[in-house]
Amino acid sequence: MTFKVGDRVVAEAESTERRPRSGTVREVLREDPSPRYRIDWDDGHSSIYSPAAGALHAERPRAAAHG
Repeated sequence: MTFKVGDRVVAEAESTERRPRSGTVREVLREDPSPRYRIDWDDGHSSIYSPAAGALHAERPRAAAHG
């Protein structure tokens, strides 16, 4: 899957002891077949990310609160 600037993404953890992390794509540095993205993570960090197959996917929209 290819992402564009502004897309919300989730990176799966490489270890069972870590949780997946969410962030926003800020720049597409290289497209398929070997994509690279600059991602601003929700924890305040930023990194250049080259996902392995299936390691990065679109964040599912959150359900609206009922109230």
